[in-house]
Amino acid sequence: MKNSVSDHSFYIESDEEDEEKVFIPDENGEEVDGNESDDSDSSAENQQQNKPGSYNTSWPQSYRQSIDLYSSVPSPSIGFLGTPTLSRLSSSYLSSSLTRRHTPETLSSATKPLLPTVDDQIEPHRRSSHALLPPIPSRRQSVRLDDKTSSKVSHEISLPRHCTNGQAVLNGINVLCGVGILSTPYAAKEGGWLGLIILFTFALLSFYTGLLLRQCLDSQPGLETYPDIGQAAFGTYGRIALSIILYVELYACCVEYIILEGDNLASLFPNAYVSLGGLELSPQRLFALMATLAVLPTVWLRDLSVLSYISAGGVVASILAVLCLFWVGLIDQVGFHNKGTTLNIATLPVAVGLYGYCYSGHAVFPNIYTSMANPNKFPSVLIACFAICSLLYAGTAVMGYTMFGEATESQFTLNMPKDLIASKIAVWTTVVNPFTKYALTMSPVAMSLEELIPSTHLKSHIYAIIIRTSLVISTLIVGLTIPFFGLVMSLIGSLLTMLVTLILPPACYLSILRGKVTRIQRTLCIMVITVGVVSSAFGTYSALSKIVENLRS
Repeated sequence: MKNSVSDHSFYIESDEEDEEKVFIPDENGEEVDGNESDDSDSSAENQQQNKPGSYNTSWPQSYRQSIDLYSSVPSPSIGFLGTPTLSRLSSSYLSSSLTRRHTPETLSSATKPLLPTVDDQIEPHRRSSHALLPPIPSRRQSVRLDDKTSSKVSHEISLPRHCTNGQAVLNGINVLCGVGILSTPYAAKEGGWLGLIILFTFALLSFYTGLLLRQCLDSQPGLETYPDIGQAAFGTYGRIALSIILYVELYACCVEYIILEGDNLASLFPNAYVSLGGLELSPQRLFALMATLAVLPTVWLRDLSVLSYISAGGVVASILAVLCLFWVGLIDQVGFHNKGTTLNIATLPVAVGLYGYCYSGHAVFPNIYTSMANPNKFPSVLIACFAICSLLYAGTAVMGYTMFGEATESQFTLNMPKDLIASKIAVWTTVVNPFTKYALTMSPVAMSLEELIPSTHLKSHIYAIIIRTSLVISTLIVGLTIPFFGLVMSLIGSLLTMLVTLILPPACYLSILRGKVTRIQRTLCIMVITVGVVSSAFGTYSALSKIVENLRS
C-alpha cells in the first residue's frame, strides 16, 4: 500500500487489529480503497501533482521534520539507532523500523520551538518524542474515519503554529549567527573597509528574498518548506534539484566544522604530533580525526533533542566569543591600532563569498514562518534577525581587523594571544559548539538518503548506521584534503548560499506568481538574481583558484 495524503482522503494504519479494513470517503462521498491496483495508484498520484496537499509526497519527505529539528528544540529523550530507551521497551516499539519512510503521517512528531510554550508547560504528558525517526505505521490495517474524526486527525498532524515572535527571532538568529562570525575579520581583510558595504547589501537583499519566500508560501495552500516552493515553481525536478542544493550546503557546513575543530585544537596543543608506522599526523590532522571520532556517536543518536537544547546556546556561544575578542582588545590591551586597507580589489571576490555565507538561513525561514502563531509578524522577525546578526558581523569584523590587521587569520580565535584567559574561553567555546551542531546539521542529509532505502530493507538498522557513518567519514576526508577554512567558507557562500539566498527565491517567486507580478517587482527580482549570479561567478572562481593554488604549494 502506498502512503499518500491529499485533500480527499487520509489513511491511518494500526497494529491493534488485523482483520477490519475501513476507508475514508472522499469529498464526493465515495469510499476509496487503499489497496487499488498499481495503475489506479499511479493515476491518482499523477493527478495529485497539481493538488495543494501533494507537495510533501515527493522526495524528500523528511525535510520538514529534519529541518525543524535542526533549527528548533524538541522534547528530550535519548537513544541510539537500533537501541530502544527504557520507556520504549514494548512490542509495538520493537516492531517499528528505525530506517523508515517519512510520510506526511509520520511528520506529526514535529519538534518544539526554541523556547517552551504555554502548551508545553500545561500538557507535558502529551509530549512524545522518543525517536528521531517516528514509528512506521503497520501495513496490516486501514482505519476508516468519519468526517469529524478525519478533520480532527488532519488538525493533529499539522505542524503546531504556536511560536511566539520572540521564539521565532531566537530560532532565526540561531541559524544565521553561526561559525561565519569567526571569519568576518578575515573577510574585512580580504575585501578592505569598503567591502563592509557588501555585507550590508547582502543583508538587505537577503531580507527581501526572505519576504519573497513568504509570498510564495502564501500563494498556494499546502506549501510549507523550501522544497515545496521549488516544486510549485519548477515541478518535481525543481524540488529534487533545490533539495540537493540545500543538502549539499548542510554537508559542506559539516566539513567546515571538522576543519574548525582541527585548527582551533591545534592552536591549543601545537606540539601534538603522532607518528604511526612512518605516517606522521600533524596537529591539525590529528585533532580533525579525533573530532570526527567524537561526533560519530552523536550522528547515530535516534533522538537529537538533547543536542538541540545545547546547540540552541549557539547564539550565546557566538556572542561570548565576540565579547572575549573585545575583552582582549580593550582590557588586555592588545589594542585597536591597525588602520587596515580601504579596498582590496584582488581578493574582494573571496570576501563576497564570506559575507554571503553569513546569511545562509533561507532553508529554515519557511519552517519558521509556518510555525509562527502570528505569521503577519514574519517581516518584523526577519528585520530583527538580520539587524542583530548584521551588527554582530560588522562589529566583529571591525574589531578583529583593527586588532590584527593584515595578519588576520581565517578565524579570529587563531590570532588571539594563547596565554590570556579570555582567549582560552573564546577558543574552547568555539571548539565545543560544533560538537552539538554537527549531528543536527548532518541529520537532514542522512534522513533524506534513508528515504531511498528499498522497502525490503526498511527494518534493517545497519543501513542507517552505514549511511551516517559514511557521511561522517567523507566529511573528514574532504576536510583533510581541503583544510582551508576561510576559502572553503568562501566557496560555500559563493556557490551554494548565493543560489539558496539570492537566486532561487526570486526565480521561484516569478515562476509561481507570474501572472500577478508587477513590473517593479519583476525588475527588482531580476536585479537580485543578477547580483546573485555575478557574485556567485566571481566568488566561486576566486575561491576555487586560491584553493588550487594552496594545494599546489
